[in-house]
Amino acid sequence: MQIQQARTHIMAVLAAGESPRADADALLCHLLGCRRSYLMTWPERELDAAQQATLQGWLARRLAGEPIAHLVGEREFWSLPLRVSPATLIPRPDTEVLVEQALARLPEPAQVDQAPLTLLDLGTGTGAIALALKSERPDLNLWAVDRMPEAAALARANSAALGLPIEVRDGSWFEPLSDAPRFAMIVSNPPYIDGADPHLEEGDVRFEPRSALVADEQGLADIRLIVAQAPAHLTAGGWLLLEHGWDQGEPVRQLLLQRGYRQVETVRDYGDNERVTLGQWPHHEEPGSHSSEDN
Repeated sequence: MQIQQARTHIMAVLAAGESPRADADALLCHLLGCRRSYLMTWPERELDAAQQATLQGWLARRLAGEPIAHLVGEREFWSLPLRVSPATLIPRPDTEVLVEQALARLPEPAQVDQAPLTLLDLGTGTGAIALALKSERPDLNLWAVDRMPEAAALARANSAALGLPIEVRDGSWFEPLSDAPRFAMIVSNPPYIDGADPHLEEGDVRFEPRSALVADEQGLADIRLIVAQAPAHLTAGGWLLLEHGWDQGEPVRQLLLQRGYRQVETVRDYGDNERVTLGQWPHHEEPGSHSSEDN
């Protein structure tokens, strides 16, 4: 079987999926250890019997629902090749909206005599958000936290492989940050799916850790905690940016406003769904802005 024949076969087998062409190219590039341009340049190259057997095994796993990212062990995010595993969420294109909004609210790189800005990524998973920010702004001091040791280890591995140094801590939300500086910005893509959501039994999420997807209180429990506790870790005028579900914009805005954040707004993703809500902690906290949920 030639590369072009294999490519056509994969697309036919996976025709019911969202992206059969991209899936075919990802599988063949992983199989051959090549770039996509190689597939176009050498379509007549023959796959040997072992390669064809491996490919058929992958197709069977994909038809059973296993994500392409788990089959190849990698997913691109912000043009960065990131190692992935079943211990973490698979980075998704909509999360790039969070990166864009974070970059848009950062001041210009610090002058020589100024300390670099320090940012925090909560629930970092693969390290995707922190590493994307570091790739665009090498001057930033990036910290990242994840409560799952396997995820934190994966973020460290991606940091080392990409040559983008970030400080990764193991622990739940703000717990491992007792010795950390205050942050000019905190970003997070926390669990925000209601445990009763039927979409949890569909698609790639069936193979991702529930702990990284599901939160109590109709998906708002972790967001509520972050909103309440972030001010103790933000500099005056610092920003908090949160990814959330398509129908959670209004409640997240209310949480931020009730806690005392200013300039609160929600930004839509590439599918025109409300996806990222953000707010700025005021330079001077106003009386009555504390919440009983701080503890």
